[in-house]
Amino acid sequence: MKATQRRQLIIESIASSATAVSAGALAEKFGVSRQVIVQDIALLRANGYEVISTSRGYLLDGGGLRSRVFKCRHPLEKLVDESEIIISRGGRIDDVFVSHRVYGKISAKLGLSTMTHAEELYRSLKSGASKPLMSVTDGYHYHTVSADSEQALDDIAEALREAGYLIEI
Repeated sequence: MKATQRRQLIIESIASSATAVSAGALAEKFGVSRQVIVQDIALLRANGYEVISTSRGYLLDGGGLRSRVFKCRHPLEKLVDESEIIISRGGRIDDVFVSHRVYGKISAKLGLSTMTHAEELYRSLKSGASKPLMSVTDGYHYHTVSADSEQALDDIAEALREAGYLIEI
């Protein structure tokens, strides 16, 4: 298989996946090393493809998705509940960010599209190995959430409001 053909198939694999696709999974699928995949992704980005790297793998930005930023506040123990509200209504949690008075905007890509991912994130943060970004802003944080429609985003906003997590801005 030629490299150009492989790169096109990589884009198709990422675009058709509901979750992030790891470099290891792509390497296995195409019979190349993980490093070759990383280089392919760099070339795809250089050619204008909006490939996002997350801790779980690669996502393709854009497509037909709509996105909205939600400002929320809750304790760490409610992270899984907040995620369930968003994911069960067709949302994907693209990132988390805080607005720090000294450091400005601090953000992290998440790419959470399944409850398994949300639960893994919670366990990781609960273990104490790292602190969540919201810990530096007394629980206040923002999420960029993507969904297939504005209606899904409206439903997510209403459910977050009902749960008491949404901060109206």
